[in-house]
Amino acid sequence: MEERIPITKEGLEKIKSELLTLVSKERPAVQKAIATAREHGDLRENAEYHAAKEQQGFIEGRIQQINARMPKFQVVDPSMQNSEKVVFGAKVTVENLDSGETLSYQIVGLDEADLKAGRISYQSPIASALIGKSIGDVVRVNIPKGTIEVEIIEVEYS
Repeated sequence: MEERIPITKEGLEKIKSELLTLVSKERPAVQKAIATAREHGDLRENAEYHAAKEQQGFIEGRIQQINARMPKFQVVDPSMQNSEKVVFGAKVTVENLDSGETLSYQIVGLDEADLKAGRISYQSPIASALIGKSIGDVVRVNIPKGTIEVEIIEVEYS
C-alpha cells in the first residue's frame, strides 16, 4: 500500500496555489527569459541564459515534486479531532520549564511546516515528543542545544 502523507486542508490549499503559480506564472516567465537571452547570441558566455536555465530547473523540479506527492496527501481536519491528547493538527501551547517562555505550535505535515508561523512538522523532535501527551504533562525534548523540559499548557483543535 502506498504511503499516505498527512496534511491539513490549509496546507493542501497552499501547495495547490504554489503549483498553480509555478505552472501559470513562473514557468512562462522563465521560458520568456530564456527566449530573450537566446536572442543575445552566443549561449556559452550568456549569463542571463544560464541563470534562466537554472531557474527553469528549479521550477520544473518543484512542479515534479508537488505532482509526485499530491496523490499521496491525506487531508486531516483538526476540528474533527475529539482528543485530550496531542495528535496531528493540534495547536499546542507549552511552557519551557527552564526559561518560563511560552510557545505555541501547530503540528502539521512536512510540506506545510513553517517555524516562523508556528507550524512544525509532526516528524520534528518537539512534535514527536508531544504527540500522545496531554495537558499538564511534562515532556523532555531533545533539541540541537541539548534537552529541554516543557509542560503542555493547552491543546486545541480548530
